Amino acid sequence: MEVILLERVEKLGQLGDVVTVKDGYARNYLLPEKKALRSTTEAHAQFKAEREKLEIENKSKKEGSAQLAEKMDGVQVVMVQQAGEGGQLYGSVTARDIASAVLASGYSVHRNQVIVGKPIKSLGIYVAQVRLHAEVSVDIVVNVARSEEEAKLQAAGIEIGSDALNEAEQLPVAEEIFEQVPEEDLASGDAPETPNNETESNGQTVLANDGTEDS
Repeated sequence: MEVILLERVEKLGQLGDVVTVKDGYARNYLLPEKKALRSTTEAHAQFKAEREKLEIENKSKKEGSAQLAEKMDGVQVVMVQQAGEGGQLYGSVTARDIASAVLASGYSVHRNQVIVGKPIKSLGIYVAQVRLHAEVSVDIVVNVARSEEEAKLQAAGIEIGSDALNEAEQLPVAEEIFEQVPEEDLASGDAPETPNNETESNGQTVLANDGTEDS
């Protein structure tokens, strides 16, 4: 499908560019999110008439995202997960889980805005990227532990888990940022659901995914 971009979209183009994308990507993401218009004679006329207004709106969105990024700078979320003695999680921590934790901490973030290379499957401290705007991103710290107490130890630099844990299977830790994936690959999915179990401790949001409230 050929569309007219109403804002800068990573990997696609700038405001006003006419690009061809997959029909599903357009219908499920670009059009409903008002990031693009289907390329028609009427749409081109509409865009031409509203271009100046769109440029002002996009500038405002970028500035707002930059301000939010400043507020989110240094945000840390604790993800309480069940894990074996070797540090391997029984489940995994996904972009949806991280988005829910950020949402619980007071920042409205869609799971498609959270950039992770692959699900987190081991205890540890990781850095995830939140894309607030096509040109504005912020890094957040994700502390994955079996309990709030273990999370505090990890935050203090004390490793939790077995030395036998295969480091090759772990994601990059705090010094590295997950590799970004194309925005098109992130287009599908529902908004993050607010978790049922959450507690607050020392300014950090603690999510217990084992069905019980963490104490």
